[in-house]
Amino acid sequence: MKKVPILFFVFILSFCSNKTKKNLNKELTVSSLFKDHMVLQQLDNITIWGESDPYQVITITPSWQNDTDLKVNSVDEVDVDVKSTDVFSGKAQSDGKWRIKIPTPKAGGPYSIKISTTEESIKINDVMIGEVWLASGQSNMDMPLKGWMPNDSINDSANTIANAKNPSIRFFKVPFGLSTKPQDSIAGEWVTSSPETAKDFSATAYFFAKKLQQELNVPIGIIQSAVGGTPAEAWTSKNTLKEFSDFNKTIDEISGMESKTKTWFKNRKTQPIPQTTESWKDISFNDVSVSKADFNDVNWEIISLPGRFDIINDNQFDGAMWFRKKFTIEDISEDYILKIGAVDDMDATYINGEYVGGLVGTGNHNILRVYTIPKSILKVGENTIAIRGIDTGGPGVISGPITLETKTMASPISLEGKWKSKLIADIYNGQFVSYDLNTDMSKHPDTGNLNSGSPTVLYNAMINPLMSYTIKGAIWYQGESNVSRPEQYKKLFPAMINDWRTQWKYDFPFYFVQIAPYTYNGDEQNKSQKLRDAQRMALKTKKTGMVVTLDIGSEFNIHPSEKQEIGNRLAGLALANDYGKDLVASGPLFKNVKTDGNKLIVSFESVGKGLMTDKNGLSNFEIAGVDKKYMPAHAKIVNETVVVSNSNISNPVYVRYGWSDTATATLFNKEGLPASTFTSEKE
Repeated sequence: MKKVPILFFVFILSFCSNKTKKNLNKELTVSSLFKDHMVLQQLDNITIWGESDPYQVITITPSWQNDTDLKVNSVDEVDVDVKSTDVFSGKAQSDGKWRIKIPTPKAGGPYSIKISTTEESIKINDVMIGEVWLASGQSNMDMPLKGWMPNDSINDSANTIANAKNPSIRFFKVPFGLSTKPQDSIAGEWVTSSPETAKDFSATAYFFAKKLQQELNVPIGIIQSAVGGTPAEAWTSKNTLKEFSDFNKTIDEISGMESKTKTWFKNRKTQPIPQTTESWKDISFNDVSVSKADFNDVNWEIISLPGRFDIINDNQFDGAMWFRKKFTIEDISEDYILKIGAVDDMDATYINGEYVGGLVGTGNHNILRVYTIPKSILKVGENTIAIRGIDTGGPGVISGPITLETKTMASPISLEGKWKSKLIADIYNGQFVSYDLNTDMSKHPDTGNLNSGSPTVLYNAMINPLMSYTIKGAIWYQGESNVSRPEQYKKLFPAMINDWRTQWKYDFPFYFVQIAPYTYNGDEQNKSQKLRDAQRMALKTKKTGMVVTLDIGSEFNIHPSEKQEIGNRLAGLALANDYGKDLVASGPLFKNVKTDGNKLIVSFESVGKGLMTDKNGLSNFEIAGVDKKYMPAHAKIVNETVVVSNSNISNPVYVRYGWSDTATATLFNKEGLPASTFTSEKE
């Protein structure tokens, strides 16, 4: 037998070893926050992070290496070795995760960044250096520049969008997600402002960014992480919420359901939740056959419509559900009109398998659906209507009346009553989880407590993954979902602010918007003023500022249309406090009250060039004696104070202003900024 040279065996062993190693290699990756078109905070030591093979050496080479304005690098990360002023390297840990700090120059760009190992590299292009702000909160921060038409509009929206081309304004929109545990990663991408993209940006954040960019002439990056209808506790960490026993039960419940839900959702098909109206239009669950007239729905559940549809096995869900119903018509000589009170939130509606209409994207939950049904798709006798409804949060409802009619018909045909229904997709952990049409739903878990209002879930999925990204500060517009719990909010809101600062490891500025006048419904009337005052008290937290909206709210719309003024006022706070601009950025804030016989003299901070009122004079002031029975007060401006009195109260003790749901501003400083709601009762 011919002998095989030993070098041949060495070669084979080496080849197999390398092949095995290659198969086990972990691809070099970087967090989704670091992508083309990103904005990095100027003149700072920023952290870049990702994954690779364990103990792999990672090298980062920014193209600004010759910039003489760089700060001295101060490295405090484990396993980081700064080799020179232009190349920065670090070693991945045993789990493959790596973090490397690099210094940034003064504002400018575009630059590029190369991230390399000995075998792989990633290049990030069109990188701008400037100012980075986090924009968070609920619907008033999430509301896009295009508005939610027709009910919720943005003033001057069309003109603003048409002129939105500005490569120095860039947004990273954090996808909606929920999690019972803190997450490390998110999807998403940086988008440069243009008429095509800006329409989906947060209107408040866009106007804030536009104002900063105009005043500072540097690139502005906005990380938008906001979800409509959400309370502050959803944006707060579990450790911080331990201070509030109110939330312990719910936190335990959503933690306890984790194993059941993991088992149920394991290995099912998932897809990301769309982030734009266009992507909502393209969503598919491979379910188009359901719309056909001959589809077999014999084993489907029975549901009564109009009514709520987001209940299965007595448990609430968020997701997509199909509804089908047979109806009979005898005359098809003319087109029909289908009317539905509303579908919360979205719908795609079919007649005999033909699409006749639908509204997708956020903000359509309360809009009447009116769809024309061409006579050409109808049949004499039995026809089929199929609706796919999508509920993204809160109650999922199809409202009535639900009718079919023609222009000449004496009375409409009612489609109310029993329908067939089938759940086709859940929203779980920030994704759509799809089912095939034969899935047995009898063991569907209770996910009702796991929603966008649950404590910690938005913090875990939409804030925690951002923690290492260097920001200049945060802007916040929220409070409507906590309006019934003002006493709790007094502690919760400052705790959330400090929670974020603790996680970021520095006390960044935090500017927020006081909720606007609006007629809130509920058992307890006139309560939103208490929440506004709780927000005012949050100003005791260092490096905070508040935008007052008493002059730009709407009694009948919770979403003020004057987002440009709100964004500008937020920018004013940043310009005055963080960028050295000489301007008054706040309206008058209650300072103290003194007694002068049968009068009270109220003093304010942030009076600017002086106090003023609108053309109708001062109103919305009330005073009370020790009995706290408030009566309307006569009020007048005297120098930099307001003097209030009532002839029926000889010994006044307390004063308050703007103390109702729908109170409007009458007191301003001469810079035109309104005074905040306040009460002089002990805080």
